[in-house]
Amino acid sequence: MGITILGTGHHVPGVPVTNDQLSAVMETSDEWIYPRTGIKQRHFVAEGEGVSDLALKASQRALANAGVDAEEVDFIVFATMTPEFIFPGAGGLLGAKLGIPRVPALDIRQQCAAMPFGMQVANGLVATGAAKTILLVGADAHAGFMPWEDWDVLYGESDRPVSQEAMERGTRHRGLAVLFGDGAAAMVLREGGEDRGFLGADLHTDGRLFDRIYIASGGFRSRPYFTPEMYEREEHIPKMQGRDLFKVAVTELSRSVRTVCEKCAVTLDDVDWFIAHQANDRINGAVRQALKLPESKVPSNIAKYGNTSAATIGLLLDELRRGGEVKEGQLICFLALGSGLNWGSVLMRL
Repeated sequence: MGITILGTGHHVPGVPVTNDQLSAVMETSDEWIYPRTGIKQRHFVAEGEGVSDLALKASQRALANAGVDAEEVDFIVFATMTPEFIFPGAGGLLGAKLGIPRVPALDIRQQCAAMPFGMQVANGLVATGAAKTILLVGADAHAGFMPWEDWDVLYGESDRPVSQEAMERGTRHRGLAVLFGDGAAAMVLREGGEDRGFLGADLHTDGRLFDRIYIASGGFRSRPYFTPEMYEREEHIPKMQGRDLFKVAVTELSRSVRTVCEKCAVTLDDVDWFIAHQANDRINGAVRQALKLPESKVPSNIAKYGNTSAATIGLLLDELRRGGEVKEGQLICFLALGSGLNWGSVLMRL
């Protein structure tokens, strides 16, 4: 069989920011956010902190959990949509910080759907003999595209009034801004042997749907690639077609889960856990209902962390493993949809 997961780790920065704290910089409340998303709080990186810093702590915990030294890692797969730099990618920065600067690092860009794609890539690397021990990391730092600048007010460090203009800007983007938090998760992967490992994947990308969620500015169609006018038009903040995205997610994710189970000749009842990307509890609830799955098999931790994009699946898995709920030998289905649009599912026996 293919790869399996030897160890996991996660890290979230700073102190949690509650829904009610967001009301200091936009017109919102816990009563508005929680019923729509299932989110109660989230974490944000500090100024000057990047995804490789978050990933370093998550990776160190995953390596310790696996009982593997950093020097044993012979390939890094790093997923993020919020790197420190437009280039180079964050994978090489992580390798240097781990003390393994010459290990090859592959940066992948499937946004919130990155983990199923990363698992298939890692499985291929091991199957072809290109690597034996892979560090798969998902990390995102969304603070940089939040629609407010009054961080001191948000954190309660100042009681000065926020300008009406700033409050209106935050409120214009609240439907997206309330969803995201920052964090990192890591997995140590190796070949599983006869009874454990990667069973199969069902992955898709459809660029026709790119505008369901994307950032309009900062691309290389313009000269220069970012202008003051882009910032004035608030194009650095993601645009999202929420209702359409919801419909696509429910339809395609439920279809993908059925497909991967059919490919691998297992039933939905055979699967012990369905570990889904934590974008919105309403989406995951609708997918669960479409598949007629028991609520107990579709865990959630979005209330504590919000949508940490590429980190959500690894973060939830780490909590479940450390809590003793997810165990060796169990069959796991990982599923996610993200900007691109990218989506899919993976079956793996731990």
